[in-house]
Amino acid sequence: MYCPYCLHEETKVLETRESEEGNTRRRRECEKCEKRFTTYERMETSGLSVVKKDGTIMPYNREKIRNGLLKACEKRPITAEQIEKSVDEIEAKLRRQDETELPSKLIGELVMEKLKKLDKVAYIRFASVYRSFEDVESFQKEIHALTRGAISRA
Repeated sequence: MYCPYCLHEETKVLETRESEEGNTRRRRECEKCEKRFTTYERMETSGLSVVKKDGTIMPYNREKIRNGLLKACEKRPITAEQIEKSVDEIEAKLRRQDETELPSKLIGELVMEKLKKLDKVAYIRFASVYRSFEDVESFQKEIHALTRGAISRA
């Protein structure tokens, strides 16, 4: 592991923590400049593919999920840590699937499920693009379904 500050090759691990999603957080210290930094390790997801609506198959890309969440949560009271945790949890669910070729619809639904719990406005933003709302009535139906669910849980 190279030090991000001085690029020295030797670092020591001060602390290691495992998360529920299978990620490993390591606190490190450079043996030359003695600066500390954190690294994250996550299980490689190579081998996962996404089957698009038109049938084309693309390699799975974690960044697309993160970017979708970031765009939906823009200017909302959502922290970067909450977004990263959401991406980790979605990816963990994808890894637990029996298949390695995953329909894009499954990924979209998992993102919507996560956003619905995280922030209702972000959920509506994402749903409007994901479900291709073309008129006000589509928005109203989704908002009504969202508020009806909140009322029934109260």
